[in-house]
Amino acid sequence: MLKLDRKLIRDLIQLRGQAAAIGLVITAGVATFVMSMCAYRSLEATRQSFYDEYLFADVFSTTVRTPDAIIPRLKEIPGVAAVDTRLVYDVLLDVPEMSEPATARLISIPDSGQSRLNQVYIARGRMLDPLRTGEVVVSEVFADAHGFVPGDQVRAIINGKVQELSIVGIALSPEYVIQVQPGTILPDDKRFGIFWVSENDLEAAFDMAGAFNSVSLRLAYGNHVATTVDVLDRLLIPYGSVGGHTRDEQISHQYLSDELAQLRGMAIWAPAIFLGVAAFLLNIAISRIITQQREQIAALKAFGYSNFDIGAHYFNLVLIISMIGTTLGIGIGFLLGDAMVGAYDAFYKFPSLEFRPDWLSVAVAFLLTTLTSLIGTYLAVRSAVLLPPAEAMRPEPPPSYRPSLIERLLPPRSLSPEVRMVIRNITRRPIKASLSVVGISMAVAVMIVGNFSLDAMNYMMDFQFRLAQRQDLTVTFVEPATESVMYEVQNLDGVLASETMRSIPTRIRFQNRSRRVGVMGVEPDASLFRLLDADEKTVRVPDFGIMLNTKLAEILGVRIGDLVIVEVLEDKRPTLTIEVAALVEEYSGVNAYMNKQRLHEALQESNVASGAFLKVDANRIETVFAELQRRPGVGSVSIKDAAMKSFEKTVAENIMVMRSFIVVFAGVIAIGVVYNTARISLSERSRDLATMRVVGFTNGEVSIVLLGEIAAFTIAAIPLGWMIGYALAGLMTAGLDTDNYRIPLVIERGTFVMAAFVVIAATTVSAWVVQRRVTELDLIGVLKTRE
Repeated sequence: MLKLDRKLIRDLIQLRGQAAAIGLVITAGVATFVMSMCAYRSLEATRQSFYDEYLFADVFSTTVRTPDAIIPRLKEIPGVAAVDTRLVYDVLLDVPEMSEPATARLISIPDSGQSRLNQVYIARGRMLDPLRTGEVVVSEVFADAHGFVPGDQVRAIINGKVQELSIVGIALSPEYVIQVQPGTILPDDKRFGIFWVSENDLEAAFDMAGAFNSVSLRLAYGNHVATTVDVLDRLLIPYGSVGGHTRDEQISHQYLSDELAQLRGMAIWAPAIFLGVAAFLLNIAISRIITQQREQIAALKAFGYSNFDIGAHYFNLVLIISMIGTTLGIGIGFLLGDAMVGAYDAFYKFPSLEFRPDWLSVAVAFLLTTLTSLIGTYLAVRSAVLLPPAEAMRPEPPPSYRPSLIERLLPPRSLSPEVRMVIRNITRRPIKASLSVVGISMAVAVMIVGNFSLDAMNYMMDFQFRLAQRQDLTVTFVEPATESVMYEVQNLDGVLASETMRSIPTRIRFQNRSRRVGVMGVEPDASLFRLLDADEKTVRVPDFGIMLNTKLAEILGVRIGDLVIVEVLEDKRPTLTIEVAALVEEYSGVNAYMNKQRLHEALQESNVASGAFLKVDANRIETVFAELQRRPGVGSVSIKDAAMKSFEKTVAENIMVMRSFIVVFAGVIAIGVVYNTARISLSERSRDLATMRVVGFTNGEVSIVLLGEIAAFTIAAIPLGWMIGYALAGLMTAGLDTDNYRIPLVIERGTFVMAAFVVIAATTVSAWVVQRRVTELDLIGVLKTRE
């Protein structure tokens, strides 16, 4: 073994505590990176495989009734590789153990047993038998939520008639990897399901023989999607099409894409924080050991070791710490990634979602940690390499102690000797002190970033479900309801208050930007469905003009007072030029609103409604459910309490898991920074501290000199960490801003307090460990050490 190798081992043993702390910080960063990238690769590869194998469509469009005779013309659209037409209807279900109705989306399956696109994977049971009527295949999440198995029966209200449906299979589809009912923001497995039904059964039930109301296209590679959609719209507009859309606007695909984007974001910002802190710690540790080994470096040069040998020796020390931390981080990252993929398997439904190691990410992790470590310690090692032997033989000049500014401002003798030592030691090395404060503040910031999401979600729930939407039920009609139907619904036994709304599909244009979006006509003085601004104040629906939520206004680039073009996509399809009268705040979807009466006038229609918001007596709610199920015009019923419970179940649980990871990682950063700072300070000042003990200072007074500096760093780091955490949370909300949902930048006081508490606790533990070493100082041995 080479002599420098033996020295390397001894240095590692001497630095074992600091090396372990630095290694843990590297481990945390690498584990987060590997976990995110492996989960990303597993989810993306599984999604793509499912899409390809079961022929997920590229373009979708719905109509009212289109004859099959148009199908050959659809196949002739340039770039179209496959066409699939079908029937799709939403109906109410009467599920035995539920008092409230559930909604089923019925999708036709041809007699061949498989659709040409968006094919079905049978997880259990069998496919439909074309010679039998009344058979259905049910989506797996809905079946599992109710305990359905092949052979069970369920009743559906189809076109006003109650029909018994026999479940023969449990299935998955690339079109519904996650099932979200239109008009909601989160899945509700118990109250919304997908049912695949024989095409003959649906044709007979809705009198649609020889016609379809939904079409899907799969495009040839390299085709221009926008051109295809334009041609498709021109063909289907006469049949009531509301406009085609691509995968990007398909709900299930949107949710998956948003999740993948979040994983990519996590793989960037979290490792950047951890590896930045690790580079800082390595720089400090190597700088201190080089300072302590000045005479050893001079002796090595005198014996003929080159600058390259000495530089390589210290770089090897850094690389060993880095490699150990990286290797451990990769192993932990694989375990966490496997756990995350398991969580995804319960949330997103694929035939098989398995953890797939991303070996490219492993290689990138080694490369990143190596570069970070070498760059972080380059200046420190360079100073050792360039140190002349004669200069290195002399001890480093002692610092110049002068009264600091703080001491000059305070009255004489107001500070104890120990406190003056702490102040002078900090002020004579301002850069080192600043870096230590920044390092500890990053632990505070990470805690805030990890915990603010729960605050934001709680605020979203309160804003969305308590302040804005104060109804109990939202009822949508199959066709726009007349005044008589609205009167019946509003006067059901148990309904305390009601408001109607009219919803129409539109395309809103402003300059060169456009967006396909629903415009809802609401009552001017609504109290159940309220529109709010960012300050939670009610925005009154204006008599004239259109209201956009802030996300839609951002997409279109409009402000209050701008004129937008609203192209209505149903019935007479008028094109309106309307002024943007107000902006409203919402945290889900992209929506627009108008005065309901003005909307009727623009559409030249009577007073009709697409749905109603109901406030219901809690003691009579089951009666209301039963009455709504008997109404043939009712298409679906959304229950606010169910949406809130689904929100809490799907979001809060995931946040709590991530919160636990963040607390551990923040503690690692805090302990890593604090412990290293304290240990380095102890090694640098062991002679001074031993001298203090010899001349009569107590262990407590000596500890104040050492640990008072750490306490000062922590106190200064907490408010700085709060500010950095708030800024990082702002960046995180911007990164998670999607059309489906936005996270408000809301951080409660408790989050700031918790972040400070965790860092203070980590500081206390580190200080306790170091303080024990102060009491164990070998006074005689230290004083004999030659400076």
